[in-house]
Amino acid sequence: MGRPLTTRRARRLNRAHGGAVSLMRIDDLDYDLPADLIAQQPLPARDESRLLVLRRAGGALAHHRFDELPRLLAPGDLLVLNETRVRPARLIGRRARTEGKWEGLFLQEHPDGAWELLCQTRGRLIVGESLLVDPPGGPPPEGSALRLVLVGKTPAGRWLARPSVSSPVAELLARHGHVPIPPYVRKGRASAADLARYQTVYARHDGAVAAPTAGLHFTPRTFADLEKRQIAHAFVTLHVGPGTFQPIQVEDLAQHRVEAERGELPLATVQAIAACKARGGRVVAVGTTTVRVLETAGLHAPLAAWQGTTDLTIAPPFAFAVVDALLTNFHLPRSSLLLLVAAFAGLEPIRDAYRTAIEKRYRFYSYGDAMLILP
Repeated sequence: MGRPLTTRRARRLNRAHGGAVSLMRIDDLDYDLPADLIAQQPLPARDESRLLVLRRAGGALAHHRFDELPRLLAPGDLLVLNETRVRPARLIGRRARTEGKWEGLFLQEHPDGAWELLCQTRGRLIVGESLLVDPPGGPPPEGSALRLVLVGKTPAGRWLARPSVSSPVAELLARHGHVPIPPYVRKGRASAADLARYQTVYARHDGAVAAPTAGLHFTPRTFADLEKRQIAHAFVTLHVGPGTFQPIQVEDLAQHRVEAERGELPLATVQAIAACKARGGRVVAVGTTTVRVLETAGLHAPLAAWQGTTDLTIAPPFAFAVVDALLTNFHLPRSSLLLLVAAFAGLEPIRDAYRTAIEKRYRFYSYGDAMLILP
């Protein structure tokens, strides 16, 4: 259904569609955020969050609540959501040799059964070393911890390890893993409530190491209200990886590359998009991850079902072929997510929107409030 889409090829295709190479600099994506505006807990109800509405035509801003979303959209519009499911991918334990603390993040299982991991510990890990993974309740009885043996590194420098048991990954992570909430939320320490709240209510396909956070605001009531307004919805999948949230390390944003992630645009969603466009509706992407799937597929006309990996990096100016409106959370400075949002709405309107959100004390990041960008 599709071959891997590299950034170089994506940029070439997008220029053919009217895009160009970004002339922005990393400093353009800076802003100062008071620490107390970083949401540390979700609100009691998902749809009680605030919603800042930005109109691209003129840059007008308006303040709403998320449960007003159905009234802010029009009958005939189509919401497209990312139904990836977050794995309990955070691993906490000890180095068998030294008993020193160790933390890891499970990224993927290789065909030969090796686990690819990000690792954090004091000192230097070595090939052949064993890591003992504790379950969420703390260290287990002697001899019953999951053991990971380090067997090498990937070309990108990530560790490869083999688990001591041959159970399916999903089962091992369910027993031994923790919710991988980001480090700016309680220093990454998950609570029991995060198991449900750091997951969309429609999550379906396991594979993400972080939530597509724009979708965290939706409830069954939201979908019922959308249906009453004759606003349809459809799904894509993009398994969010660590590269999405890595800070941009280059001054010239045209040189930045988002790490490849696996995704899928199903035929049913392609058909829903075609029907929406035919009736004059707008395609509303829920989250930047959804945008990347839709615009990856949109680099080829006509739009068709797609499955594969993409490292499409969206920077201004970019010729959006599918997405008409965007629902998104507030993003970290110097991030590829903020870069994408600036490409969609314009840098100055986004900077103004973020200044206003800070002045009005909106809640930021994963458990924070949302922004709706309309034409």
